[in-house]
Amino acid sequence: MAKKKNIQNAKESIWKEGDLIETFHLKPIRKQKTLLMQAWIDSPLPTLDVHEQAIFDSKINRAIEQINGWSEEDLKMKFICYILDLGGLNDEEGIVTYFDKTISAVVEGVPLTVKTDFMLAKGTLDVFHTPYFHFQEYKPNKNPSGDSMAQLLMAFLIAQVANNNQKPLYGIEVIGKQWTFVLLEGKEYCVSETFTATNRDDLLKIIGILRQFRRILREKLMD
Repeated sequence: MAKKKNIQNAKESIWKEGDLIETFHLKPIRKQKTLLMQAWIDSPLPTLDVHEQAIFDSKINRAIEQINGWSEEDLKMKFICYILDLGGLNDEEGIVTYFDKTISAVVEGVPLTVKTDFMLAKGTLDVFHTPYFHFQEYKPNKNPSGDSMAQLLMAFLIAQVANNNQKPLYGIEVIGKQWTFVLLEGKEYCVSETFTATNRDDLLKIIGILRQFRRILREKLMD
């Protein structure tokens, strides 16, 4: 009981993935794909138009040369935001993108607060109602802060309370050039293989997976 009390009062950066597994009885799935994960990441490679291809070539070439020296903000502004846009994760009627949004909820009696680096949600201006997608990232050799997987899981748990439905939640953990896709359904979270964003084939696959999420969002998640 004392351990749980200490965890309740812990700051975001103190939470570890193992703490969340124990506290909220989560079940990680890493060595196999759930049906939902398979439907998400086994998506066809996208076709880029001329404009998209030019952006793709420019950003990956710059990343190959410079990514190891980028700070967290450099990574976001010089690379990640362009990949999210190529993947179709942008604003449309009723769907809003949020950056550095602090979200909180009481989950099973435990107060959780986390800053999500990117969130796609139903909302209006700066007010969100139904989170659908999150990503968390940090640059391990440039001032790392906290356990990024734990932060992503916290965002998922908070979103489950906010959404108050049984629908799955989707997200990405980004550590430097490594992208891993994560899906939470109930208490189970499935973690994909890792994709390297400075590999041209992997980056094209990442964009295809993001576009597949937009299809899933329209067909399965939106009320």
